[in-house]
Amino acid sequence: MDYLPIFADLKHRPVLVVGGGEIAARKIGLLLSAGAEVFVVAKSLGNEVSQWHLTQRIHWLAQSFEVSQLDDIFLVVAATNDSTLNARVFQAANQRRRLINIVDDPARCSFIFPSIIDRSPLVVAVSSGGKAPVLARLLREKLEALLPTSLGKVAQIAGNWRGQVKQHLKTLGERRGFWERVFTGRFAALVAANRIDDAEKELEQQLYHADERTGDVTLVGAGPGDAGLLTLRGLQAIQQADVVLHDALVTEEILELVRRDAQLISVGKRAGAHSVAQEETNRLLVELAQQGKKVVRLKGGDPFIFGRGGEELEVLADAGIPFQVVPGITAAAGVTAYAGIPLTHRDRAQSVTFITGHCKPGTDGLNWSQLAQGHQTLAIYMGTVKASEIQQQLIRHGRAASTPIAVIGRGTRADQQVLSGTLQQLDELAKQAPTPALLVIGEVAALHHKLKWFGESVSQTPQDNLTLWPSVVNLA
Repeated sequence: MDYLPIFADLKHRPVLVVGGGEIAARKIGLLLSAGAEVFVVAKSLGNEVSQWHLTQRIHWLAQSFEVSQLDDIFLVVAATNDSTLNARVFQAANQRRRLINIVDDPARCSFIFPSIIDRSPLVVAVSSGGKAPVLARLLREKLEALLPTSLGKVAQIAGNWRGQVKQHLKTLGERRGFWERVFTGRFAALVAANRIDDAEKELEQQLYHADERTGDVTLVGAGPGDAGLLTLRGLQAIQQADVVLHDALVTEEILELVRRDAQLISVGKRAGAHSVAQEETNRLLVELAQQGKKVVRLKGGDPFIFGRGGEELEVLADAGIPFQVVPGITAAAGVTAYAGIPLTHRDRAQSVTFITGHCKPGTDGLNWSQLAQGHQTLAIYMGTVKASEIQQQLIRHGRAASTPIAVIGRGTRADQQVLSGTLQQLDELAKQAPTPALLVIGEVAALHHKLKWFGESVSQTPQDNLTLWPSVVNLA
């Protein structure tokens, strides 16, 4: 280990920075965020450093460096393009046993600035010891994406409760188990939802009434298929779950991201295949949560767009089960984007309508006269079975038979296929498309041939004015 990682308290401590340009500004910004009292030595100040000086956030000590300026200084940073001056500062700081950092010169550093993930009071630092700073920065970016922004507030509240926890739980093992449950449970979820009062009550419940606690349910949208489209919040939820109830539309690559020891329960519904009744899914959600488990209900696309998410939450609310929702990228947005079809376009479509091809039995039909109007995009979910009826009704109510359409099968996945043609061919195309499939009707569908970007078109065989575009992509 070349450097011992130490977190230094710089509040109100004097720090000397030699240099006033852009590089110096980056270091000064970090020092100010840590509460340091910054003294600058530089011939001139760049715009940002000058602004800090004008607002009295820093002290412009002098235009040239003198050894006496190191008196009473806690640590030193040199950020100039004058190698001779940098060497002089390093030598003087070393002689006076001051911690010194010469920017971009690891050989002349007794301390270094790591890449920082700031979730104050929680701070994570990544360093390569100055050998590969770009690699350290890339790792920091990955960690930034994985660590919720609410972690700082979680840590702050936990700090306020440490005394009570230590008083109530006598052994180190009890306290460790308590905090593990709290940090991976409903408390952290409530903080993330900015429900701070409820989070405090949950923490109190976990500490003093642990035997009475119930589980909770997180409704997560998995997106249209590509695991890369699962949101970070969704990934965090499925990796913390005790049990995951998932739809048939959730891909295997997304299920692979679920925590290894979590229980997976398929509650999918597919036309013509074995399905789990909605009432059974509702019952399972309530029962598992009442057992104290952390439950995730994982749905393809977005749970509130033709996903029955609202119905399931009503059941949970009636049963007094705590819940939260993590939105997902709905199929109409994700699948069309991967097919190169914009849902709206100033010259082609001024509105878009999301439609389900499977209405609840006994409900009123669609307003075909309104849907048949031009210059709008229709995105139809689960519409392949009723494609013939959709085609006939739209043409009957005035939509031109030559209107461009696309049927996108298995959208966003490696085997995505886009079949394009006109409205009069919708039924025939829908029969050829692999499922799940999305129907897109409107002038924007014609842009697929120009804007397609995902995958490699391995076949383009016009046949009776039909075009099949299989999309194959190497994900390795």
